Amino acid sequence: MANVVVVGSQWGDEGKGKIVDWLSERADVVVRYHGGHNAGHTLVIDGVSYKLALLPSGLVQGKLSVIGNGVVVDPHHFVAEMAKLRAQGVTITPEILRIADNAPLILSLHRELDAIREDSNSGLKIGTTKRGIGPAYEDKVGRRAIRLIDLSEPDTLMVKIERLLGHHNALRRGMGLPEIEAQVIYDELTSVAAEILPFMDQVWQVLDDKRKAGARILFEGAQGALLDNDHGTYPFVTSSNTVAGQAAAGSGLGPTAIGYVLGITKAYTTRVGEGPFPCELDDEIGKHLAVVGREVGVNTGRPRRCGWFDAVLVRQTVKTSGITGIALTKLDVLDGLKEIKVCVGYELDGSRIDYLPASMGAQARVKPIYETLEGWSETTAGARSWAELPAQAIKYVRFIEEQIGAPVAMLSTSPERLDTILVVDPFQD
Repeated sequence: MANVVVVGSQWGDEGKGKIVDWLSERADVVVRYHGGHNAGHTLVIDGVSYKLALLPSGLVQGKLSVIGNGVVVDPHHFVAEMAKLRAQGVTITPEILRIADNAPLILSLHRELDAIREDSNSGLKIGTTKRGIGPAYEDKVGRRAIRLIDLSEPDTLMVKIERLLGHHNALRRGMGLPEIEAQVIYDELTSVAAEILPFMDQVWQVLDDKRKAGARILFEGAQGALLDNDHGTYPFVTSSNTVAGQAAAGSGLGPTAIGYVLGITKAYTTRVGEGPFPCELDDEIGKHLAVVGREVGVNTGRPRRCGWFDAVLVRQTVKTSGITGIALTKLDVLDGLKEIKVCVGYELDGSRIDYLPASMGAQARVKPIYETLEGWSETTAGARSWAELPAQAIKYVRFIEEQIGAPVAMLSTSPERLDTILVVDPFQD
């Protein structure tokens, strides 16, 4: 049995929630391994919609769900999201939900700093969700973070908070903001400790035990690989590594445990926030994709920028994440278009290239080179077999496979879980 990593192959919003939910039925354990509560996963089960930001999608299926050490956890959001799911009838107990004891925490000072930076008229706008995720990762790397395990040691918590504030209050003085008293942060953390500490565990040990017992483990990615802090469109990226390799580092389970990498890939391209987008469409087609695809952020409500499928970017992600096969989503949004374009290369300063350059300036200058395919008038929505797809839709899928260098393992044709064409079962690969 192959343990499976699910990774977004674009800038996020590829439809990972549905695919993870679909795979969760076959998994024994579901693991979140990076990011924070900036994910936006929507699951539709029996007509009921569940919106998740921090908690693993496996909870809705009643599967053992794990938040790994690579995730930054807002404890107050954790409690609120848990309460919301419980109100929808989802059972959440420490028996089926574990959080890594070494997971860093997001505090109110992180959220405030994130918002101040993003709203500033000076500097570079990144397009963050203002949820404190970036500043929390900064503290992790700076070795001053408050981690979940620290809440279980109240006698030494104040010393750790004071060390943290030695950095943050200096920042705040520089920005003309009032300093924060250590007691305020102490009270903020102790007020929620009793609700989150029962879920704390040595996640690396739990996962190793499950692996040795033959459990199927599903690693659930959050943001897309093009937002990776190293391999994405830097500096317009998130603050964590989002490529598939992070599944090992962010969970404590070694890379040899990973058997299959499934890249969730939208049949066109979208992006939220700032940053380069070579295939962006500011015309009627772009508006059509946004309206038909309902391209609005699940948690933020921000509209998504839309454009044609960019095979250059996905081809690069296939390599940086070691993608075995892709799950192609939202093909039905292209229904009815007379012609469909696919970006197969870039022009940069008069030369053709087949990759996204690392330079911020070069990323802004690249121009897409398109190939045009014939569209289809029939619907693909709800198809559950290749025989139900129009011939031109199948040609489009095959063309994408050829361009990105990876096969389609799954094809999603609607938000409903059963509207999926399975080519390869990643757990059986």
